[in-house]
Amino acid sequence: MSKLAVLDELLELYYQLKYHKNQDIFYRLQDVQTWQKQRIQRTHAKQFAEKQNILMSEYFLNRLYGGPDFDALAGQIARLVKYAHKAEKLIPENAIKTGTAGVTLAILAVQLDEEVAIQLLEDYPNNPALTDEMMRLTYLKLNQGENRLRQLRLLDELGISLDKYMRSFMVQAAFKMCKGAATKYHFEVMYDFMQDGFLALKPLKSAEKFVKEFTAIERQIVDKVHAGDLNPFQ
Repeated sequence: MSKLAVLDELLELYYQLKYHKNQDIFYRLQDVQTWQKQRIQRTHAKQFAEKQNILMSEYFLNRLYGGPDFDALAGQIARLVKYAHKAEKLIPENAIKTGTAGVTLAILAVQLDEEVAIQLLEDYPNNPALTDEMMRLTYLKLNQGENRLRQLRLLDELGISLDKYMRSFMVQAAFKMCKGAATKYHFEVMYDFMQDGFLALKPLKSAEKFVKEFTAIERQIVDKVHAGDLNPFQ
């Protein structure tokens, strides 16, 4: 079986999301993603402000938590899967696995936030500006705790993979060699997605350490929400 086959399954899941065909959900999803990013920036302000963490924090917010160009990325991934036999000769196996993990996280983030958007439309049909209290109550109602914790476990695994596989000189050299082909065959968005990951990784001594500091705080928030804490995001 092709190592890229899992991407085909992920794309099928992504294109089944309701916001693609429903403008109301689409716009509310954007509100949720904006709130989510602002909340993450506020919660992790100290960690994100450290010089070596700036690029990785931007990668988290703009790539792994619902990037604005993910539709374009998904389209390019779909084209890549059609030519899997050729792509696998150019892209190192560990790079494929790590890239797939990043795509999985990006799609899961959209999937979970879409559930929140749909619930908000049901409970607040006039679309008021989002507040922490509205989000707290919606998270509780949806009972997303286990799925949010799964999201964090996958993120921890990605941090380990980044350190283990993506710092390799061979992997980075092979990736640089693909730039011409990426431009020629119009895979620039996908190339940029991975290149941003490499650039974000470079200043860090350990991606695993960065991720674990991030997920430790996020787990506390998930626990507080489902324990009934009235101010879980503080």
